[in-house]
Amino acid sequence: MPSIFAYQSSEVDWCESNFQHSELVAEFYNTFSNVTFFIFGPLMMFLMHPYAQKRSRYVYIICILFMVIGLFSMYFHMTLSFLGQLLDEIAILWLLASSYSIWMPRCYFPTFLGENRPHFICFVIITTVISTFLSFLRPVINAYALNSIAVHILYIVFQEYKKTSNKELRHIMEVSVILWAFALTSWISDRLLCSFWQQINFFYLHSIWHVLISITFPYGMVTMALVDARYEMPGHTLKVRYWPRDTWPVGLPYVEVSDNKNC
Repeated sequence: MPSIFAYQSSEVDWCESNFQHSELVAEFYNTFSNVTFFIFGPLMMFLMHPYAQKRSRYVYIICILFMVIGLFSMYFHMTLSFLGQLLDEIAILWLLASSYSIWMPRCYFPTFLGENRPHFICFVIITTVISTFLSFLRPVINAYALNSIAVHILYIVFQEYKKTSNKELRHIMEVSVILWAFALTSWISDRLLCSFWQQINFFYLHSIWHVLISITFPYGMVTMALVDARYEMPGHTLKVRYWPRDTWPVGLPYVEVSDNKNC
């Protein structure tokens, strides 16, 4: 009787030529471009530490899951195995679920839950567990389903963008959406226009997706933290900072938390 853990090739294969640079690594650039996950994940854990202490230590889980995604994505592209594909996609699913649980504004909760966050978290966990099992049924569509969740996130960002006049929040939202749009364009182009990229010997779009989406992660975290603070942290002010210096033209965003005190 064959074991479910026996090697099985994934139905998903990206545009990069397989085993071109090494007999041990199927997709060289798609594998090692995941190193950015291991850079930005720990950095955001460190930079968001004061915020996590004030708001929720579950923020650390978000960063850890982000690094787990990088690890599983590296394994997937190194082996092109079915197991690697599922581990990669399930990790992304649970990262999204964790983010929803922590940062989803109560006003967007399903009506039948009212504005009860513990009930909402239970609802998200149950939905995610069911989705995890469903992901085994048609694995080839999992990535498209995960990207479609971005439509709902974009809807929330758009609604909050209309509500706020905060220039910092608007700027972070704009940069987040632009980075995500470029990342998604790279992902779709690699999937749908592979023959064209092969003709011009440019196989790097999926690896570019890895880099861009990992840069989008800090901006997405800060966006959701700022949105969440408007509802859940009325006694605190969040200020956007950039690592390593605010004055540098390019930096990694994080939030600085200060108490609102009446003199």
